[in-house]
Formats: sequence, structure tokens, C-alpha cells
Amino acid sequence: MSVPSEVSRRRASAQETAHANRTWWDGEAASYYAEHGAFLGDRDFVWGPERLREADAHLLGDVDGRRVLEIGAGSAQCSRWLAAQGAVVVATDLSAQMLATGARIDRSGSGDPLPLLQCDGRSLPFADASFDVVFTAYGVIPFVADSDVVLSEAARVLRAGGRFVFSTTHPLRWAFPDDPGPRGLTATQSYFDRTPYVEQDAAGRATYVEHHRTVGDRVREITAADLRLVDLVEPEWPEGHQEAWGGWSPLRGRLFPGTAIFVCEKS
Repeated sequence: MSVPSEVSRRRASAQETAHANRTWWDGEAASYYAEHGAFLGDRDFVWGPERLREADAHLLGDVDGRRVLEIGAGSAQCSRWLAAQGAVVVATDLSAQMLATGARIDRSGSGDPLPLLQCDGRSLPFADASFDVVFTAYGVIPFVADSDVVLSEAARVLRAGGRFVFSTTHPLRWAFPDDPGPRGLTATQSYFDRTPYVEQDAAGRATYVEHHRTVGDRVREITAADLRLVDLVEPEWPEGHQEAWGGWSPLRGRLFPGTAIFVCEKS
């Protein structure tokens, strides 16, 4: 993984964020799969570092025969699992190279290849009410400056009664250093500070950006998109799971949540 010249907390526009993250994920696609591919599984559906599986959680409901859209799909591991459950799936991502990794996985396995489409989650190229389910597992939401637009787009392409589910870094985590060890147990900044995390090169150009929203911010975004929050899942760190992922670790995971999964329905 490349090392940024500088890490800062500063403003980053929607355009700067999208350009930085598309470039970053294109450049990191191969190494990301090499590092995390075994954890994610080529045909599995994991909601986050706590290893909560959709096969156990059933947050999307019965998907057999349903039209399902994954945004921020990465290499489409989740979509591949859903297709095996009978769903009619389309997987999308901003990064062409992440999708290319997904295409290589398809070519190396059995079964029909997935429909893989490069697009921005803030501007989905689908008609209104096209899908029964839309979801993203740690995709899109923390990597855009205007996540409210993502939620509005998800709601637009959902049919009435459809479900939108997204997992993201738990907002509480932003108050703590991104450290899996003891240093990561002490809050060092305000939970209410929404200034983006920015990695930038020597010229000050953003190379990677994440945006923070509080739990209240997320609820307001959901409501403004004409969605109804039906559940907020905060996965506990399971016994026997010793594998750390960045700042997520058994030490921290047993004390406070690292992931938030918002389960929403369209009225």
C-alpha cells in the first residue's frame, strides 16, 4: 500500500473526494484483494471486520428472485454470494480496477459471470423503482462528501417497500485513533468534528479521503431520502475471532462498536 506524504483533517469537496478515491482504489485494487481476499471470500457476504455474515444476519430479507443492486461493490464478493441464493444482481463500483478484479474472480470460478458496471453511487444509471433491494457493505458511504445524495439515489431506484442496507465505520470510532492496540482506546478528538480525513501528496493533492457523519446525521439523511430506519445493527466482536483489520481488533471490538449497519425501507 502506498504511503501518503501527509495525513490531515481538512475540507475536501465532492469532486476532489471522488477523484482521489477513484484513483486510490484503482491503484490499490490488486494489493487490497491480496491482503483481504481470503477474509472476504470470493463468494461470501461479510458486513464488516467483525465477520457478521448475511447468511446469519438476513438483513436483506429473502432475495430469491429479487432484483438486487450493490453499490460500492469492490470485487463483488457479496453480489456473487447473493446470485447463488437466487437473486438477480447487478454489482457497481466507482473503480474500474476493483471491478476488473471481480471479473478475474468470475473467470476463475464456476457459474455465470456477474453484471459489473462502473458508475458513481451518487448518480446511478438506472430507472426509478428498478430494484427490490439496494445495499453496500463498507462501500460508497464513507468515501463521498455528499452521502445524502447516495441515499437519495438508492431510494430513487428502489421500488415501494424495497430495502436499502448499508454498513459503514461506526460514527463513534471517529473520536478514537485508528489504532488496533491500547492507544486506540482513548478518545483524542471530538465525535462532533466532521472535518474529513485526507491523505495527500507533497503538492497538497488529496490521494484518499473519508468523511465522518454522526449517528444523528445518518438518521436525518435516511429520513430526508424518504426512507424509514427499521434497524441499526452494531455487530459485537465474536469469540474466537482474532484477526485484526486496520483499526478493528479484538481488543477494541469487545469494548465498543466498530461497525454500524443501517437497515432502511422505502415507504
